Amino acid sequence: MANIHRSRHMKPFQPDLVYFEPAALDYPLGKELYEKYKHTSIPVEMTTSHNRITSLPGDTELEKYRIAKRTLVVGIRKTLTFDTSKPSAEYAIPLATGCMGHCHYCYLQTTMGARPYVRAYVNLDDIFQATDKYIAERSPEVTRFEAACTSDPVGIEHITGSLKKAIEFMGERELGRLRFVTKYANVDSLLDAKHNGHTRFRFSVNADYVVKNFEPATSPLADRIEAAGKVARAGYPLGFIIAPIMIFDGWEDQYADLIHKLHDTLPHVDDLTFELITHRFTKTAKNIIEKRYPKTKLEMNEEERKKKWGRYGRTKYVYQDVHMEAIRVHMKTLVEQYFPQAEISYLT
Repeated sequence: MANIHRSRHMKPFQPDLVYFEPAALDYPLGKELYEKYKHTSIPVEMTTSHNRITSLPGDTELEKYRIAKRTLVVGIRKTLTFDTSKPSAEYAIPLATGCMGHCHYCYLQTTMGARPYVRAYVNLDDIFQATDKYIAERSPEVTRFEAACTSDPVGIEHITGSLKKAIEFMGERELGRLRFVTKYANVDSLLDAKHNGHTRFRFSVNADYVVKNFEPATSPLADRIEAAGKVARAGYPLGFIIAPIMIFDGWEDQYADLIHKLHDTLPHVDDLTFELITHRFTKTAKNIIEKRYPKTKLEMNEEERKKKWGRYGRTKYVYQDVHMEAIRVHMKTLVEQYFPQAEISYLT
């Protein structure tokens, strides 16, 4: 039996600052959150737009960034045109934007730009109405919606309850499916949701070296695996994203140990997927990461990588072919050995 380090459970996120758009108070969830935070010691302020917070404290860019990551902005989602979310799903469903985690490698470092604070949207009925339209447009095909493109919705579920509402909404849609991924373990409030098998609950997991060095302010790996067991027993279709897969001293053994832990801890799951994604970066991301995490151990040497053209003409730096092949063979062999029933959705 693989040894799993039992950590003290991480406390769920609580913001240091909360901002409200005035219009958010016209919605039940906005009103509820305003009443809740008004009666705490957490400072509450109003803002004209959830996309523009100019009064964040902090003397340096780095200080402002760290404070922003501890800031919750409650607003309404005005844009109800959903982004596409290939290959994970047809569309991204916008329940929240931003994340309290400090994963050094995360693509949100660049996509969130100067607005890394956590935004929660309270006009859920509007969002669900738009979702129904997208489902109707693609009928009789099934339409999948990804809820974690720009956020980790589990990380704020104890605050908003929005994810449970989305799960139960999708559970009632014959042609709708929900997907999301999380690095947080506070899943208990979602275990009794009437999901009807229409939501795939995925956990982001990685080798100990990656979790310990590059994923601050997320749940410890042992807690995520324990939470995945709870989710499996609650009957959800389950998935794991192992990303970014990195090459470091002892990487083969550590990824083997990770798969052993999953195998030894989880109950048998028939509906199980794996998404395996190697580490890659852009020059823009590298510059931002080095500013925000000046002591990072993240390996981002362009000379040792292969250039790959990404979407929108961006150049990505990926592992050389020989390293990519070593990762592919190793990870595919591990998954097939320990989880022969699982589907490898993609390995890139």
